[in-house]
This record gives sequence, structure tokens and C-alpha cells, in this order.
Amino acid sequence: MIRLLEATRPYIDSFYGIRISTRPDYINDEILSVLRSYKVTSIELGAQSMCDDVLESNRRGHTAEDVVNASLMIKEYGFSLGLQMMTGLYGSDDEKDIYTAQEFIKLRPDTVRIYPTIVMKNTELGRKYLKGEYTPQTLDDAVDLCARLLKLFNNEKIEVIRLGLHDSETLSKDKLSGPYHPSFRELCESKLLLDTFYEKISDLNIKDFKITVTVNPKSISKFIGNKRSNINRLSGNGYDITLKTDENVDVYDVRIS
Repeated sequence: MIRLLEATRPYIDSFYGIRISTRPDYINDEILSVLRSYKVTSIELGAQSMCDDVLESNRRGHTAEDVVNASLMIKEYGFSLGLQMMTGLYGSDDEKDIYTAQEFIKLRPDTVRIYPTIVMKNTELGRKYLKGEYTPQTLDDAVDLCARLLKLFNNEKIEVIRLGLHDSETLSKDKLSGPYHPSFRELCESKLLLDTFYEKISDLNIKDFKITVTVNPKSISKFIGNKRSNINRLSGNGYDITLKTDENVDVYDVRIS
């Protein structure tokens, strides 16, 4: 760790600081003191789940309590805290994944990353999948769940800085199954906006199907949806939508009139 940090010394003044990612059980006072002395500013923890049974089933090697203790120490030392979670892990379900998000919120991280579980070749999970002992999330199920998680964190002003895996040669070559999509975040944001529309239209009890929807300028393509999927769905349900933009509308909200 120190050898790697030493390699940054000639360049560190050109940057604000260093972001690192590690395990929750690799955090202690000595390590945090060393990291702070080398201008590390942000520490992300690969928590993955806050359910001990899920962590044990997936042989994570740490507990939910380890995540809590490490998070509190990181914040006490003045680092920015990031937490990473995985949805659809072996032994998990939507309820447990939502619980994980709720437990993250209690820890008030600065950032969150959400990764749906992808099954890779030559892994224990891959062997369970091939033997029929594990069923990964479908893409639709992962999008539905992650849209809900995105809304939870957004409501708490916690930034989700990554949603879905980066494409890579290893992923393309060794993926067996799972809800991978190159534009996974955009799918989730589109679903969130569509769900928000239906929630608000239900609350307003609007009978007229000729409706003006106002969204943030950054969200207009997401409200329209991939290949106009949202607009086509709304049209199929009888809605005649006119779209407008307003920078005062939250990026994950819609205004209906």
C-alpha cells in the first residue's frame, strides 16, 4: 500500500486527492492515518449487502457490522465516504436489496455505486448458475429495482455515481448471464421517470388524457425513453403527451398539467 502511495508523490500536487476502494474489514486507525498522510481524500467500501446471511452465502468475508464500523471511522477521519452495493446476489432478493439501501442511507455516505450481479465463467457463482442453484435477475427486474433504489438515494441527496458495470473485454468474454446493458443507468432513469409520471397522474386523478409533462432539460431524452419506449407506452395507454422543459424541475421528477 505504501509503495503504491509513494508512486503518487511526484504528481499529487496536480490533483485534488486520491480516491481508493477497499474492503470494510481492511479499515483501522493505522491504515486511515497512513492514507490521510498521502492525500487520500475519498474511500469507497465494497459493502455489497447489509444482510449477514447474504454476505455469508457469497463468502464476502465481512459482516454488516464491519461496514458500519468502517464507515464511521472513515467519516471521523474526514474522508469522503463511498459505499458500493450489488443487487441480485445469491441468497438475496428485492426486499433485502432495498434494506441494504436503507441501511446505507443511515450511514450518510457521500456517494454510492450500484452494480447488478453478473455471472462470470470459472467462478463459484457461475457453477451454481450452471447447476440451476442460482437464477440471476432479468434485465427488466434489475431495472425496476435499481430505479427504485436510485429514487431512494436521490430523495436523500446521496449521489449515485455509478449504476451498472463498465463494458470490458473480460466482461464480454467471460459473462455467462445476468442483467448487463451498456446503457443500464439510462434504462433505470427512464423507468424512474415513467414510474413518477404514473404515481403523479394517479394522485392528481386527471381524467383528460391530453397532458403536458414538464421535465428538467437533462431528463427529456430519458423521459422519452430508449427508442421512444416511454412515449410509445404512454401513447398505447391513451395519453397524448406534450413535453416541455424547466431547469427548476428535479432531474428525477416530472410536473404534470
